[in-house]
Amino acid sequence: METQKTTYQAALGYLYSLQKYGIKFGLSKTENLLDAFGNPHKGRRYVHIAGTNGKGSVAAFIGSILKEAGLRVGFYSSPHLVRFTERFRINGDEIPRDTAAGLIDELRRVFVPEAPPTFFEATTAMALIYFEREKTDLAIMEVGMGGRLDATNVIAPLVCGITNISLEHQAFLGNHLVDIAKEKGGIIKKGVDVVTAAAQPPVVRTLEAIAAERGAPLWRVGKDIRYRTTSAGLHYRGLGLSLRGLRLGLAGMLQGRNAALALGIIERLGEKGIRVSEETIRKGLENTVWTGRMQIVGTTPTILLDGAHNPGALRVLARSIRAGFRYRRLILVIGVMADKAISEMMRIIVPLADYLICTRPLYYRAANPEILMKEAAPLGRPGETVLLLTDALTRARKIANPEDLILVCGSLFTVGEALTYFDPETYRPDN
Repeated sequence: METQKTTYQAALGYLYSLQKYGIKFGLSKTENLLDAFGNPHKGRRYVHIAGTNGKGSVAAFIGSILKEAGLRVGFYSSPHLVRFTERFRINGDEIPRDTAAGLIDELRRVFVPEAPPTFFEATTAMALIYFEREKTDLAIMEVGMGGRLDATNVIAPLVCGITNISLEHQAFLGNHLVDIAKEKGGIIKKGVDVVTAAAQPPVVRTLEAIAAERGAPLWRVGKDIRYRTTSAGLHYRGLGLSLRGLRLGLAGMLQGRNAALALGIIERLGEKGIRVSEETIRKGLENTVWTGRMQIVGTTPTILLDGAHNPGALRVLARSIRAGFRYRRLILVIGVMADKAISEMMRIIVPLADYLICTRPLYYRAANPEILMKEAAPLGRPGETVLLLTDALTRARKIANPEDLILVCGSLFTVGEALTYFDPETYRPDN
């Protein structure tokens, strides 16, 4: 008798139930899951990306270039903005729901009931199994948190990339930059090239020490790789490649640095036999899409969504807005997760606002809007709290004039829910 297939919603409900096991670092459970499936990750080609901000953008640039070159490219990222299936993509296409449900069913059969994996361990195993079955030419794996003990660290990549490093997740990664650098540097493998955009001297020294210990060539944006951005585009001078006037599909002041890091990784892949032409690079960079980052979803008034969710990302967002936007008033709609550095985040972004609306997305980790408003009070901006994000967005549109700018930020969960509000057909959620 054929086993009845679980529906997508039921399978997803079960997988989300694993979130109650929280975050547990270690590789053994992921390795055990993959072993039960014949170790599909072994012998495959990967790029591994760690860092505090910009991981998704760097991965998106790399993926777009390699897709333009005619390769079949997997991309595993987290969290998703709207749909769970966004986490698993091949050449930009999300995993089909039926395939996702089937994989969850298969994984569930090998779980140890007394000690099941965490949500992220299970989804990482899903990604690696899916990419092997779909015979990707290469898969880009984005670290979830840290690196050394992150579930994605079971892979043997061709090249590693580390974006930037700043204080985050201190309860898990440590209270000092060097501690966090050690965790993120944990993705560096013996003899495997690593390209980094990290700049702080203590962080660089830490990464250099790890790379030297493991015999891994280390290449740095700002030293071995140079770039500058002008009105003519991005000018890049790398490890052997020199290109001028590159156009980027992603907006924002940090994207030049992200693109330079991506190109450094592309150059190292070329040394491993994955070579791409200049024309492919130009097209790939220009056609890059990464939803929810400096994304304009409306005009008159301009409505800008950005997933900046920590102090470093908000500083870059603030600089990008000052440099790139003209408006009469800025209406800020902000929702933040409760475990973030709320006070510092508000000090960075609220001074841009002429009017502030504190709110929260429909997610259990979201901070109470009253807490946000309390932290913003000393900054002296007029505003209000609105409990539901959808109501906050409606309110912002009601009070905005055509020449104003509505900025929605503070969390990827906030941006994801906002995308569904503004374009429910394209960004249709799972339920």
